[in-house]
Parts: sequence; C-alpha cells; structure tokens
Amino acid sequence: MGTNTIILLVVLGALLFSLVIWFFSRYKKCPSDKIMVIYGKVGKNKDGSSRSAKCIHGGAAFIVPVVQAYEFLDLTPLSIPVDLKSALSRQNIRIDVPSRFTVGISTEPSVMQNAAERLLGLQLAEIQELAKDIIFGQLRLIIATMDIEELNTDRDKFLEAVSQNVEAELKKIGLRLINVNMTDISDESGYIEALGKEAAAKAINDARKNVAEKERDGAIGEANAKMDERVNVSKADAEAIQGENLAKTEIAMSNAALREKQAEALRIATSAEKIQAAKALEEAYAAEREAEQARSAREKATLEADVIVQTEINKRQIELEAEAEAEKIRRRAQGEADAIYAKMEAEARGMEEILRKQAAGFAEIVKSANGDADAALKLLIADKLEDLMRIQVDAIKNIKIDKVTVWDNGNGGGNGKTSTANFLSGLMQSVPPLEEVFALSGLTLPEFLGKKAEEKTEAAEENNVEPLEAEILEPEE
Repeated sequence: MGTNTIILLVVLGALLFSLVIWFFSRYKKCPSDKIMVIYGKVGKNKDGSSRSAKCIHGGAAFIVPVVQAYEFLDLTPLSIPVDLKSALSRQNIRIDVPSRFTVGISTEPSVMQNAAERLLGLQLAEIQELAKDIIFGQLRLIIATMDIEELNTDRDKFLEAVSQNVEAELKKIGLRLINVNMTDISDESGYIEALGKEAAAKAINDARKNVAEKERDGAIGEANAKMDERVNVSKADAEAIQGENLAKTEIAMSNAALREKQAEALRIATSAEKIQAAKALEEAYAAEREAEQARSAREKATLEADVIVQTEINKRQIELEAEAEAEKIRRRAQGEADAIYAKMEAEARGMEEILRKQAAGFAEIVKSANGDADAALKLLIADKLEDLMRIQVDAIKNIKIDKVTVWDNGNGGGNGKTSTANFLSGLMQSVPPLEEVFALSGLTLPEFLGKKAEEKTEAAEENNVEPLEAEILEPEE
C-alpha cells in the first residue's frame, strides 16, 4: 500500500466523519419552553394543499438541508396591563376598568399553526402590543352589553364573558388567555359609589334593626324574670299564710276541745268563764278575717303590678319598632335621592355634549361662509325651505271637496270680479306666496323664477305691452 493510498483513505475518513457530524447537527431538539417551527417544504395538508409550517413542542426533528429551515417561538407568558378608560356600558354610562391580562402562545396543534403563520419572527414586545389591541376591542364590546350592576356585583359572569370572547380572538393569532385580573371598577358619574352607599346604608339599617330586636328580647326576658320572681314570692307568701291559718285552726280546735272538756269537767263553772271563752273565740275569728283581707289586698297589688309592667314593655316595643321603620324610610329616601341625582347629572352631561356638537357644527358652517354669520344662517334656512314649502302645500293638500255648487247672479263686487272669482282668489291667497316665505328667511328669489304682478305690469307699461289677465266666464242668465 503506497503513501498516496494512505492519504486518500485518511481524507475519505475525515470527510465521512465530518459528514456524520454535520448530519447529526441537523437533528434539532425543541426545549420545553419553546415551539420549534419548521418551514419550507414540510409536506401537504389533508386537502392536498401545501403546509406552511410544521410545529413541534417537546421532542426533536431532522431539518432537511436546503429545503427546510427552523425558528423558535417563545412560550414565556406575557403580562399585559389594560387600563380601559371611558368604556360605554349598556346604560350609556362611561366607566373605567383597569385590568391585567396574562397571555402566551398556545400549544394546541391548530392554534400553534396560527402562531407559526402570524407571530413567527415577531419580538415579545410586538406580540404584546398586538394582543393588547385585541383585548381592548373585546373589552369594550363586552362592557357595552352589560349593566353596571352586573359588572360591579357579578364579577364571575363578567370574567367568564371576557375569557370566552378574548380567548376566541386571541386563538386566531395563536395565543391563549392564561389569567385575567380585574381591579376596582369606577365611573365618572359616581353611580357605582352611590350603589355602594346604598348597600352600606342597608347593612347599617339591618344591624340597627337586629340590635333593637335583641334589646327588645332582653327587656322582655328581664320583665318575665321579674314577673316569675314576684309570682313565686307571692305564692310562697300565700303558702306561708295558709300554713299559719292551718296552725291557728288546729290551735283553736285544740283549745276548743280543751275548753269543751273543761266545760264538761267544770259544769259548775261560772258564767264569767263562758263569757271569756266566747270573747276568745270572737277575737280568733276577727284575726282570721283580717288575715284574709290582707291576703286579698296583696294578690290585687301583685296583679296590678304585672299588668303595668306588661303595658310598659309593649309601649317600649312599639316605640322601638316605629323608630326603626322611620330610620329605614329615611335611608331609602336618601338612597333614591342620590340615584335620581346621579341619573339627572348623567342626562345633563349628555345634553351638554349634544349642544357642544351642534355649536361646533354651526361654527364649521360659519367658517365655510367666510365668517359671515348672517350668510351661514341663510344657508341653514335655505336647507329647510323645501320642508317649509311642503308644510304650506300640505295645509290645503288634504282638503277634499266632493262637490261645489255655486249660485252666482253675475254681479261682482267693487273690484269688478264676480263672487266665484273672489272665492277662488281668496282660497289661493290663504297659502303664503313663495316670495313671502323667502323674504321672511332674508332671501330673494332669482329673477328667472318670476316677478310680482305689479312689477310685471310696470315693465309692460314701460315697453307699451298690454299685461295678460285671466278672465272668468260668468254664467248666462
């Protein structure tokens, strides 16, 4: 084997080794935080059309030299601040909706294809601006279909509508919505603040009502406890008195038995002893009667005290309920007054905006008339002359005359005309002439539209021409 053969083999080995290294260098791996987009000749779709790109997320692919190339799409999430100002709600009230959206390139196959076709080669800042424009437009559309009450109280519904509409539009360019964070919603007219005040007033009223109810329950419980105490004390006193009476009765019976035995034993006792025994019995009966009267008086006083306490409790309860109801009515009236004020203020702002637009339009007309306000006013009136003439014609347009019967004896008035001619002339003069309408507007008819009859007569006399007159045939007798 010669030297040349060895050199040739070494060169071929080096070329083969370089070819293997270059071949493996064309095998590209895709990181997990990126999408590898292979473009060029990448195959065909199911319908036979050529594919614009092939997207790979996670994995690797061989890049065919010359006919294929590749780039990466970054999956890093983009945080987009969206400070929406003066968005018009369904109630025609402008509100501010500051929010922050987090978006990123989607890894769904169909959406990745959209990203490859529309976002490949763009920087993250450019993608962020594109997504921001889409979000702004969709937010305004969503807010225009909702009331302020829904935006302020039902945030879940609002966020769901935002997620559906915004994500549907973002998918068209290959993005997906990751998160939506809405901060405090406000409006220029103070309507949301008024709603908050109304809710706070309602909560305060409810709390005061609960406190009044608890105080009422406490007063009733305290009165019941006092009543039970007095009833139990009175019952104990009655039982004690009853025991005393029973004891006295037993003593009296014992004394009577003793006296009876003594009377039996001492039949010969003197009448004085009998008189003393009778007095003792009388005193015993008097004492019992006084005890009964004292007990009746005590029970009567207890019953009256119970009635008075219950009456005072009912009176205090009615007063508390009346005060709570009055406070509730006052708060409701205050809330309604605030709402009416906010509504009237919004309507006044709308009317002010209309007047400003009209003033700006009139200023443009004056500017078109080289600053001549009188000429601008004539332009406006001339624009409305067609409507004015239509109103004049409509004044007699709808007069329907089915049949007119005229009895005319042929005698005219002082002007040389018959009664029929005078009637027709008066009917036509009831409509203001065109020239008078123009004169009231500060305008003058062009000469080619005609002149007044007097002017035509004077012109005919100057030219020695007889003016034309209309004749009305009079009926023969």
